[in-house]
Amino acid sequence: MRRFFLPFVLVSALAGIVVAPAASAAPATTSDLTTVTVTGDVGTKPTIAITKPIAVTKTKTATVLKGSGDKAAKGDNVSVDFVFVNGRTGAELETSYGTKAQTITLDTTKTKPVVVKGLLGQRVGSRVVIAIAPSEGIAKEAAASTPTVKKSDTILFVADIHSAQAPVKPLKRAEGTAVAPVDGLPTVTLAKNGAPTITVPKTDAPTTLVVQPLITGSGPAVQAGQTITVHYTGEIWSTGKTFDASWKRGETASFPIGQGSVIQGWDTGLVGQTVGSQVLLVIPPDQAYGTTGSQDGSIKGTDTLVFVVDILGAS
Repeated sequence: MRRFFLPFVLVSALAGIVVAPAASAAPATTSDLTTVTVTGDVGTKPTIAITKPIAVTKTKTATVLKGSGDKAAKGDNVSVDFVFVNGRTGAELETSYGTKAQTITLDTTKTKPVVVKGLLGQRVGSRVVIAIAPSEGIAKEAAASTPTVKKSDTILFVADIHSAQAPVKPLKRAEGTAVAPVDGLPTVTLAKNGAPTITVPKTDAPTTLVVQPLITGSGPAVQAGQTITVHYTGEIWSTGKTFDASWKRGETASFPIGQGSVIQGWDTGLVGQTVGSQVLLVIPPDQAYGTTGSQDGSIKGTDTLVFVVDILGAS
């Protein structure tokens, strides 16, 4: 099943979902969310009982449990656990419980507007139910790959709100304490704007991952599962050729880290580094593009890669 709109992990188990027995004829539907019973403590996977199929023509939100924390505001990064349920059948479609909480940005350019609207103004510690109308397109997306979902279904999104934080504006370049260079590693010189020039030594490349901070930032440590904002330059050790550089494009890049979304050398080398840091990575093939190299052929299966990465933000 294709993911709806968030980086959530599909879970096929139907534990915790209670559905009223099917009648011989199509059961009557309701748009009344008070007929949906959601039990359990916030932070634990809820038990959801649907006594009558839910069908709404206009999306609506109900607060099951009201928290006492700050209100989620526009643009905030909101940490949630969630369950998606088919309002017609009661079947669970997707959940974060059993994995880890997910971060939703309350920005309609990054997250489905229907979810942004449903979570805005909700307090941290709350549990909410959003009944998503078919016109929002979520059911249609799900139905494309899941035969049990109809385009006309109402989708229930049950979410526990753990935190809400205003986004921190990313740095423009690495800032912190310079670290003395290490002999035998590539050297780095910086332009006025912070863009690095890498000089690779005329020696054999290391065969194991090298993680060497060049500047130690004073920000928080990067955690697996966060999205980091970076500036970077990447070169091939054997040729000194730059194959990719955000600096040349004139814009930063953002990647989930520690989740297998980038090459292993990045996941291993950048988790635990602090925001504001500049990190030199020397990545052997087995932690880069493997024996096959990159799809476009610019990186061979034997190439060791050198990156200089400025960690500008993490959320």
